[in-house]
Amino acid sequence: MDYESYTKYTDEELIQMLRDGDEAVTDYLCDKYKNLARYKAKSMYILGAEPEDLIQEGMIGLFKAVRDYDAGRDAGFATFAELCISRQIYKAVQASNRLKAMPLNSYVSLNANSGDNSENELNLIDTLVSTLELNPEEILIDMESVKELNKGIEKELSSFEKQVFELKLTGMGMSEIAKVLGKEKKQVDNALQRIHAKLDKIIASIHK
Repeated sequence: MDYESYTKYTDEELIQMLRDGDEAVTDYLCDKYKNLARYKAKSMYILGAEPEDLIQEGMIGLFKAVRDYDAGRDAGFATFAELCISRQIYKAVQASNRLKAMPLNSYVSLNANSGDNSENELNLIDTLVSTLELNPEEILIDMESVKELNKGIEKELSSFEKQVFELKLTGMGMSEIAKVLGKEKKQVDNALQRIHAKLDKIIASIHK
């Protein structure tokens, strides 16, 4: 089904079609509302934040709206999408200064309780294993090794690879990452393969 045929349906009907298995609806709705994400990013721009970064955050919010919308619980999809976009950008604006000095994988809970290394190890291992299909037997990490892992990620991953890695850790699939970053799926796939290889190398160096 091409995009033109989607125009005769309401957003709510399209969401139901998505839930029934028509995955192309995600791309259609993201394309339909991408200008809303750009408008919100422009209106919430603050000194020190890159407009492109806020637009990306807006697209993440839009993706979450498509993923999470519930017609029986939420307002109309357009209203819900605007709320999700605004919320995502606002959170990014709030955190912009605080995150500048934090390690890349702030999505991973590495700072639970300093006295409980097992919980920190489990959070990191679960995230890396589930998102990048790494072998958990190869990731026996104490807190000092976690710091080394963060340093390795910052040093070895390119800017694009870091973006892909961050979005992958949020649970997005390859198609969604490509949509948010404005890249081809093949580019994202290649980046994920490079990330996997580099993480293997980083982990191996930690365990020498």
